[in-house]
This record gives sequence, C-alpha cells and structure tokens, in this order.
Amino acid sequence: MPDANSLYGPLDPAPDAGWEAAPPRMGFFTDTSVCIGCKACEVACKEWNGVPDSGFDLLGMSYDNTGALTANSWRHVAFVEQPRPAGHRTPPFAGDPTGAATSSPTSAAAGAATAPDTGTDPGLPPGRGEAAARMAAGPEFLGMPGAQPPGRGTGAESRTDFRWLMMSDVCKHCTHAACLDVCPTGSLFRTEFGTVVVQEDICNGCGYCISACPYGVIDQRKDDGRAWKCTLCYDRLGAGMTPACAQACPTESIQYGPLDELRDRAAQRVATLHERGVPEARLYGHDPTDGVGGDGAFFLLLDQPEVYGLPPDPVVTTRDLPKMWKRAGLAALAMAAATVAAFVGGSS
Repeated sequence: MPDANSLYGPLDPAPDAGWEAAPPRMGFFTDTSVCIGCKACEVACKEWNGVPDSGFDLLGMSYDNTGALTANSWRHVAFVEQPRPAGHRTPPFAGDPTGAATSSPTSAAAGAATAPDTGTDPGLPPGRGEAAARMAAGPEFLGMPGAQPPGRGTGAESRTDFRWLMMSDVCKHCTHAACLDVCPTGSLFRTEFGTVVVQEDICNGCGYCISACPYGVIDQRKDDGRAWKCTLCYDRLGAGMTPACAQACPTESIQYGPLDELRDRAAQRVATLHERGVPEARLYGHDPTDGVGGDGAFFLLLDQPEVYGLPPDPVVTTRDLPKMWKRAGLAALAMAAATVAAFVGGSS
C-alpha cells in the first residue's frame, strides 16, 4: 500500500524506483553530541565534489561562516550558543547597601557605563544596574577546556549553563522525496542505494524542487541557475568507498553505513546518553512513520529541532497532490456539465 505521505512510495525506495536486486539502503547518522565544529566535513565535501567556495564572510553567528545549506555548501556546520538563562544571573542592586562594599564606586560606575568616556565602548547600554552588579560580584566560571568532557570528572551537577551545540547538516535523502515528485526533466533520481541525486546536465533550472523540499535543502547556483545538493558521494558509494565527509570526520560524529544498522546504533547511543545524565538527547528523522517516511540522513540532537533550524514535523509537500488533482478534475467535469446544460436549455 502506498504511504499516505507520498505519491509513489513504499518505505524501501530503491526497488520502488525500479532497481532490481538493490543493495541495502545506505545513509548517514550524525551524532551531534560529539561534533566539535571543526568543519572537516565541509572542506572534504568541497574538495571531493569540486563545490565552489561560499564566500569568506563573517556572519556574526559564532563561528558559522556559511549560514545554511546552499548550492555551494552541501554540508553546513551550525554553531548554536546557549548562554546562561536570565534567571541565573546575579540580581541587580536593590535598595541601599547595608554591608561592606564589595567593589569601589569607580568600578561599579564603569560597569554601568555611567563613568566619563574613557575612549572605549564595551557594548553595554548606559545605566544597566545588573551589569554593575555582575561586575561587582567578581568573575564567574563559565567552563574552561579540560582534559575530559564537561561533567565527566566532576559529575553532571557541576556543569555550567553555557554550552555550544554544533551540528553538521546535510540533505536528508528522504524516503518520500517531494523533489523527485515535482522534477519535470528527471534530473533528480533515486539511486540503488536509496539516495537522491541531481543530474546537473539534465537540470533545466525550473526551481520546482527548491520549493518542494520540506527542509529547504536544495538551492540554485546563481551563475548557472541549476539546482545542486549533496549526492551522498554517489561516485564513492559505487566504488565501495565512504562518503568524503564521513571519512574526514575526526570524532565519528558523521557515521555512514546501512540505514537499518545506523538506526540501531543511534537508539543505543541515545540510551547511553540518558544513562549518563543527558535526558534531552533525542533522534530526529529516524522514524519511518513520520511525514517523509524517515530520512536517509538522520541526527541525534541535544535540544529541540527548531534550535538547530530544523522543522519540528516535516511533511512531504506533495502529499495532497492526488487529492488536489482529483478535486480539480471533478470541478472541471462539473463546469463542463453546467456548460452543456446551459446550451441545451438555451436551444430548447
């Protein structure tokens, strides 16, 4: 039975696409809990696939200088900085001080940016009492690099509230891929490994696949208008090689292999993290019953999907097309019948 979320699809997409004796479906499992943000995957992807540079821009988003998945960035390492919550800050001054001074008036005034201009601007708005209070309270320990991961040597209770979340994003190679449904030229096709690949020599640049992707992955290259995205290194897969990004990852955050094995491995990893005091660990894109039939590239996340810029409940955008065409056909028949009735009634 076709899935309700697809125009054409069982959950094993390669045989459904016409491949006989297809090998096991291959994919990615990206464990963000061990991603260190080194961007080796981005560099390896560009080098192997000959992807042009994305511009050497400073976007002001931590160490993220690519911003998103684009036609020139088939891998994107996101840096999400989560500072201390507001409720954990040192409270501002309230009322008149009754105890001994903990700092000089000069330092407090400087912290509140009310002192005479000294030629520097720390970026704090003037008159912020809480800023002065935090400075008067002395330095705060926000966590420093150590020989072990945070909390490993001292316990989870000693971890600070500031953390970096890093994730190497990529095309999801959906089971029910809307880009395949809407491509008019056959440029997008399903490989024997269950992945989705763009044949750039057939792409006419219509852009239908771009608006159809529920993840916003596919993009047009500005100089030629064609669509480009991750191919999961289809040429390497055919030669029995590991995709370039997974090969280059130094922490094995990006893991490649048969999709069923990766799903089992991911479930074990989540259970391990829960036992180690990381209850927020969760999988994303692994469920074959979700709106896209499960992803060929899925993730272990440490926060809500929206924090990483991922849709919380993606659904293949062509899900309702059969119903829409059926209703359009019925409407056309009704109009034709009304027109015939009008002519017959007028002639009589």
